[in-house]
Amino acid sequence: MWETPITPRVSETDGAGHINNTVIPIWLEAGRREVFRILTPDLSFGNWRVALVNMNVDYLDQTYFQQEALVKTWVDRVGGKSFTLYEELWQGDRLCAKGTVTYVYFNYEKGASEAIPDDARAAFASHMKDA
Repeated sequence: MWETPITPRVSETDGAGHINNTVIPIWLEAGRREVFRILTPDLSFGNWRVALVNMNVDYLDQTYFQQEALVKTWVDRVGGKSFTLYEELWQGDRLCAKGTVTYVYFNYEKGASEAIPDDARAAFASHMKDA
């Protein structure tokens, strides 16, 4: 599992006084940085190897500007050419959101998905949800 602290910003707060629901997917993506680094070590878009194909978020509780948040990210499944992550967003002891996201390992020059490399599979293994 990876843990990514999030500092809420005033601009992310909406008129209802909580962090706007459009912000939560952005925070969850911040938790994927080390996943991206496994597949593209220099994080260069010229070498980028993932394409988002599915995202689901369940909102369970409100989030607020006044308290730090924490994104927890696990690898849920690794297939031949795609992988799914499971993510949670916490504020204090409250689970505020959870979701999944699926990426394909993608070669943008060829315009086609490719098999996930063995070294990436090995790196994912220590971050599996049910490990």
